[in-house]
Amino acid sequence: MNKYESLFKPIKIGNTVVKNRIFMPPISCNLANKGYITDALVEHYTNRAKGGVGLIITEVTTVEPVYTYLPGDICIYDDSFIEGWKKLIDSVHQYDCKILTQLFHPAYMAFPLPGTPRLIAPSNVGPYYAKEAPREVTKEELKVLVSQFGDAARRVQIAGGDGVEIQCAHAHGLLGGFLTPLYNKRTDEYGGDLDSRLRLTLEVIEDIRNKCGRDFIIDVRISGDEYSAGGLTVNDQIYVSKQLEKAGVDFIHVSGGNTIKRGSSMPAPGTSAAPHLKAAEEIRKYVHIPITTVSRINEPWIANELIENDRVDAVMIGRANICDSDFANKAKEGRSEDIRPCIGCGRCLTSVMFGKPIQCTVNPNVQSSPVEKAVEKKKVLVIGGGPAGLEAAYTAYERGHDVVLCEKLGKLGGQLNVAAVPIGKNDLCRVVKFMVNRLKDTDIDIRLNCEVTDEMLNNEFADYTVLGTTGAVAKEIEAFKVFGNTMTADEVLRGDRFPGKKVIIIGGGSVGCETADYLAPLVNDLFPANRDVTVIEMTNQLMAGEGGPAKSRVTMRLQEKGVHLLLNSSVKEVRENTVVYECNGETKTLTGDTLIFAVGYASAPLQNDRIIQIGDSNKVGNLKDAISSAYQLAVTL
Repeated sequence: MNKYESLFKPIKIGNTVVKNRIFMPPISCNLANKGYITDALVEHYTNRAKGGVGLIITEVTTVEPVYTYLPGDICIYDDSFIEGWKKLIDSVHQYDCKILTQLFHPAYMAFPLPGTPRLIAPSNVGPYYAKEAPREVTKEELKVLVSQFGDAARRVQIAGGDGVEIQCAHAHGLLGGFLTPLYNKRTDEYGGDLDSRLRLTLEVIEDIRNKCGRDFIIDVRISGDEYSAGGLTVNDQIYVSKQLEKAGVDFIHVSGGNTIKRGSSMPAPGTSAAPHLKAAEEIRKYVHIPITTVSRINEPWIANELIENDRVDAVMIGRANICDSDFANKAKEGRSEDIRPCIGCGRCLTSVMFGKPIQCTVNPNVQSSPVEKAVEKKKVLVIGGGPAGLEAAYTAYERGHDVVLCEKLGKLGGQLNVAAVPIGKNDLCRVVKFMVNRLKDTDIDIRLNCEVTDEMLNNEFADYTVLGTTGAVAKEIEAFKVFGNTMTADEVLRGDRFPGKKVIIIGGGSVGCETADYLAPLVNDLFPANRDVTVIEMTNQLMAGEGGPAKSRVTMRLQEKGVHLLLNSSVKEVRENTVVYECNGETKTLTGDTLIFAVGYASAPLQNDRIIQIGDSNKVGNLKDAISSAYQLAVTL
């Protein structure tokens, strides 16, 4: 019997039967070409359909030509786009997977491409990052926009699509902006009370239904609760959902939060699974159409529990399907340990926001392209069993090579074993487990407690291609080691060294902040046993380069715990128990019993000309850099 039987029961959406309860929500890919469907986009979605997903909702698809959400997103504002859509839809349908298109107008969240006119909005209220206030869209323009939504839906139908999603969540885009009181300050029939703010969405639904008929699926994505002062509440959205059902909507996709409150709509790593479930459950009590929930549903057991316990009707699994396109099939076959684990880092989003095709920290092959066998079989030695070494060894094995993996310690995982220690980082344990487990079914020769020497390279491994993945070592500042008790953040997280009660951490990057989070008291209650923790950072920001939700969550938690955060502060001198630093031209001192270095890493390659260095051995980077560089090199061997 299938361990996740409830998850794979068919469900009726409107007049359409979907084969299982795993739906894929919209996630931008940045793979379109000037709005047109590309072969890469077809491959991307087809691989998820082939992987067993029951229903796919495509990324943002704009319904008119003036405003662009992201340059690499899809469009459907005229008939020229239908051919590409038909190719995509037909490809997905091969695998008995239904496909909806998320229709969207970016409004005040449009990308400011050169030549873009002033952005429009429900009112002249823009997002916090706007450079100028948008202009209020007129009622005459709204009539045109409603028709554009309907025409776009009709094109989806002509292309063979099963339906559309209307995006009204997250105070996002035109319809989401009209619905939320945070952005809609109108006093005409489209603003003020909730019925008036909902009017535009209902007009769009009516136009789509008139043009596409009853058998065409319409779903609406809402925030069940915006979790923000002055924003939509679950009580508001219960009423909204009842009106949507009356208007003929077939199911409701319940998300949460908004784009204003960081980490509310796309929660940070370490956030509890299904954070919007309570709102979805509450809404479900008052409607008779299916309700789905979304966010941080990245393991089959979680998804199955939500269905089996009758809490929602289907689950939206997005980032986990990006991380492993075979998520659904592996779950159905009871192979949950074979699912490549999503760590919720948001790399898939940040890559797109910076204009790159969608990427994943844990999966260097997001498109699921098959690894081709090498023309010539080689012997490959991988030195180091961290993430780069584990990825290189497995990919080289997939290429058909004979692989030996040597790790000088008694366990695999490398720096990931340290990185998993701080609060909210436990998903990294799942990454190590996955990467190690998949080696068990191979004939890779894994040697633990084996430090490779020049003698071994010259004799046993003389005819091997050698990959060095020995990683990096934590930096220390020698001049500052006059302090009575110094250690690195890595030593603390490994448990090799134990800090005292009054801790000073030099470095406010991710490692320094996560170490402070780990050492600080869980509750800032001034209890005598609590540590006093200070972070000194020379720049004006913490965790530079980290994604918004993760950075926001850790920063807030540090402040809640009473950690002292000293920005724009440069250490000038260190004495036995004192740190002298300068902040805004003023010299200050700190006393403590422990000084922790979190000042970066230096590559630690083995010195031998035969070794091809990859990962941190070649250039210090993040987890994605390590895994991706190993994969990219191994597929060329």
